[in-house]
Amino acid sequence: TLLIVRELLMGPRRYIDLLNDLPGLGTNLLAERLKSLVDRGVARQVHLPSGGARLAYELTEVGQQLRPMVLGLARWGMEFVGAYSPNEVVRPHWGFLAVEAMLDQDKLPDFDESYQFEVDDEIFHIDVRDGEAKAVKGPAESPAMIVRVDAATFVEIGAGQQTPLAAMVTGRLKMEGDIEAVLRCCELLGLEAGAIRPVPAAAGRE
Repeated sequence: TLLIVRELLMGPRRYIDLLNDLPGLGTNLLAERLKSLVDRGVARQVHLPSGGARLAYELTEVGQQLRPMVLGLARWGMEFVGAYSPNEVVRPHWGFLAVEAMLDQDKLPDFDESYQFEVDDEIFHIDVRDGEAKAVKGPAESPAMIVRVDAATFVEIGAGQQTPLAAMVTGRLKMEGDIEAVLRCCELLGLEAGAIRPVPAAAGRE
């Protein structure tokens, strides 16, 4: 149920989207949990304006009150992320919630700017404005930094398993923008931008 709430924190989701993005959750169980959330006033059904299947679910005001708790669990869970396996499923939109969970409002830069992330086919950004940092879906107007990365690498960086610089050197991350903006963004997210450890010299080499 909490995983369904996590998905709905990112906006309205269709039933088929929830089913696809929650591997291992059967259709009967998903239907049961959604009904329970609706009956308790945590979620509600809405109609999307786009074509195709328009019926979707979104959190109510009561459901949105779970945001700080879910973000806290996400922040806590990053400490226990193990090595990524190709058999594991990682969804790019999870990066949005991860960034929101990692924001440290005590480490804001002294001026307004934004940092854009393109994780596979998802685009979102951090907007620093008026003494507050917010994670926002969609592209930024004039980002000081743009990061392009795959979802698995993004998770590894967030879990501290490699630095953004190391991911750049191996070609798994591409970055545009001012290096000072990159460092400010890393500070805001609690990431070690740090240099890569030097490669040991070959044996017998002076």
